[in-house]
Amino acid sequence: MSYISYIKGQLVNLEFALSRELVRSNRSGGYSSTTIAGCNTRKYHGLLVVPQPWFDHDNHVLLSSIDETIIQHDEQFNFGVRMYPNGIFDPKGHKYLREFTTEPIPSLVYRVGGVVLQKEMVFAENESRILIKYTLLDGHSKTILRLKPFLAFRNVHQLSKANINLNNKFEDAANGKSWQLYGGYSRLFFQLSKNAEYTHNPDWYYDTMYIRERERGFPFTEDLFVPGFFEVELKKGESVIVSAGLEEKQPGTFNRQFTSESNKRIPRNNFENCLKNSAEQFIVRDKKKAEIMAGFPWFGTWSRDTFIALPGITLFCNKEADFKAVIDTALNNMQGPLFPNIGRENKPDYASADAPLWFFWSLQQYVMQKNNYAEVWKTYKKKLQIILNGFKEGTDFNIKMHDNGLIYAGGTGMALTWMDVVSNGKPVTPRTGYAVEISALWYNAICFALDMAEKAGDISFVNQWKSFPEKIKNAFIETFWDSKRGYLADYVLDNHKDFTVRPNMLFAVSLPYSPLTDEMQHKVLNLVKSELLTERGLRSLTPQDKDYHGVLEGNQYERDQAYHQGTVFPWLIGPFCTAWLKLNGKSGLSFVEEIYRGFEPVMLEAGIGNISEVYDGDPPHDSRGGISQAWNVAALLTVKKLIDDMNKMILK
Repeated sequence: MSYISYIKGQLVNLEFALSRELVRSNRSGGYSSTTIAGCNTRKYHGLLVVPQPWFDHDNHVLLSSIDETIIQHDEQFNFGVRMYPNGIFDPKGHKYLREFTTEPIPSLVYRVGGVVLQKEMVFAENESRILIKYTLLDGHSKTILRLKPFLAFRNVHQLSKANINLNNKFEDAANGKSWQLYGGYSRLFFQLSKNAEYTHNPDWYYDTMYIRERERGFPFTEDLFVPGFFEVELKKGESVIVSAGLEEKQPGTFNRQFTSESNKRIPRNNFENCLKNSAEQFIVRDKKKAEIMAGFPWFGTWSRDTFIALPGITLFCNKEADFKAVIDTALNNMQGPLFPNIGRENKPDYASADAPLWFFWSLQQYVMQKNNYAEVWKTYKKKLQIILNGFKEGTDFNIKMHDNGLIYAGGTGMALTWMDVVSNGKPVTPRTGYAVEISALWYNAICFALDMAEKAGDISFVNQWKSFPEKIKNAFIETFWDSKRGYLADYVLDNHKDFTVRPNMLFAVSLPYSPLTDEMQHKVLNLVKSELLTERGLRSLTPQDKDYHGVLEGNQYERDQAYHQGTVFPWLIGPFCTAWLKLNGKSGLSFVEEIYRGFEPVMLEAGIGNISEVYDGDPPHDSRGGISQAWNVAALLTVKKLIDDMNKMILK
């Protein structure tokens, strides 16, 4: 049996089946996503969701779904599943589902009467194309497979509505047809590997409902367009492959491409391979650039997330070339000492005080793996100096090193740290001033730069910066540490020190260079463990706080208020385990192994084979947000690397 599999009793239970989602992306940043029952529950779901860069820098849903109908003895059995308002499902194809597996690619088996049909799906790695293979495993009478495509042609953040501007005409393609519902869009080519009969029957299907959007307080119904349907006869043991893409291809190549794409996949046959398979999907690249998608289905490329996730999803997966390519692309997008926090070519937002410092950390992980300090310094010295000098002298968003050596950042209405939610024009967690992790990252960046410069023999740089670490270290302890409380302030603004218990103090322990004494580090780590650690990551706020939100649900405003106020973030488990092994050595290994193994059940939940964006602060820590998040997957791969490295040390 496949490592990830579901049986009839689970699949026909829609409450269960609709809470498990699939996602597969390609190198262009496009993806295919739906639930294991094939019923779309989000506006972001679709079989072919791809960029249309001449419109914007978002993805667009072209092919929403396909209804499959088996016709035998003049009886029709529709395998599609679609939800409408008032809890109505039509059709109810889930009742025919018997098995779902993911090895080596997603596969569903339907049974009705004497007919057994297998459906396998693969999303092409380097082009915008979904390939779906239908195989008649059993059927003793004449069997017709009818395929009815449901089209949307709209931005992933929007919903389509019936309109008179739609172009319902088709053009012929080899063993298929193509459509372009609106001017400017790519044509969608829908082709089969064998000749099929097409019946043009244009029609709108009204009020398809997306239950997850309703839960999130967004508009949740849309109208989908069906241009017609295809019919093809299948004999027992025979297969037909459907290709939906942006370019016409020769049907004779479909079987070869399907096999080739399937063989490329990292098998999801164990926990670690699921993580590596997931990690691959965040890497977006072409001949000119390489980037990291922060998550699926609605995230773009964010510099902070990129640098935090990058080592885990590239270096720890033996993809050094991808690491370098992403770094080089990021450097091309620098503006002064800052990186674009959100956005790409479309008016990027540079409001991040920590992204440039996480860039240092990301390079640091590379250097620690390769022991190439001098080489990396010579390659990236100019860019690193731009960042250091920019922070020291001052740059946008009031980011500036003060006389005490600490970094001040922010102002009214600004949210420059990773806790960056702004609601109704106001930061939910305002942290203007000295933020504890910013100054910890700053200290680490300077120490790392000095280490590289010394090994490269760059005496000039060393002489310029060598006095800073001690100065920053003393100011850090004086500013943030409270001996009575035994932990660090979260941020300091003027005479106000905020001692809210959040995970941000952890970075003063987990980073390779810490400004704290060993005793201080132990106290901070123990506090984080006792008040913030859960089986799904670290809470963003202690449950003891009056502002704690244990469940992330409701409309946009309600979720904004809760997002960094107790919600669990899995990516923080990487720094936590790093700090734990740093301070406890091999005696702490069993605890870290327990944490790692505790995430394995997640592979069968929410975005299967992936780690969700966030989880509730309260048990049972239900998954929330996006179904696959880069820095979360990277964190678990980092923890696995820590475990493996520690075991190697023990064996020596």
